[in-house]
Amino acid sequence: MEALLSQFTFLSDQALQGNKNFDPSAMEDLMKLFEIESYKAWAALELEEEKQVKGAEITMQQAEDYFDSVMETAVDEFRRFEEEMERESKAELSGVDDTAEKVKKMGDLMEKGANIASKLYVEAATKSAGFNGLSPNKVHPS
Repeated sequence: MEALLSQFTFLSDQALQGNKNFDPSAMEDLMKLFEIESYKAWAALELEEEKQVKGAEITMQQAEDYFDSVMETAVDEFRRFEEEMERESKAELSGVDDTAEKVKKMGDLMEKGANIASKLYVEAATKSAGFNGLSPNKVHPS
């Protein structure tokens, strides 16, 4: 491109000085060379742009693949965590159920024990009050 500019300067100087050797068709030929050179530069830029676009597309695909991989790993880890929490909560619930059942049985036994103790207390109180032969459920006629 610099050589064309130098040639253009030379031809322009010839035209301005009125040089008899100046050929206007040489200027037209030079302009065609400028046009060809600019198309070459434009094509080179387009080619470079296509290379950069393809490079960017490849980079984007790699980034998407990496993102998908990371997301898949995170989802798998979350599922494993969720399953572990589910197992732990079931085990804990089972333990709580077992404890509740044991507490209920103990409460039932304590209730029976209290009923027995109450009956024995009533019998002992009745005997000590002198109602030995009478049933505590029967009322004395007096």
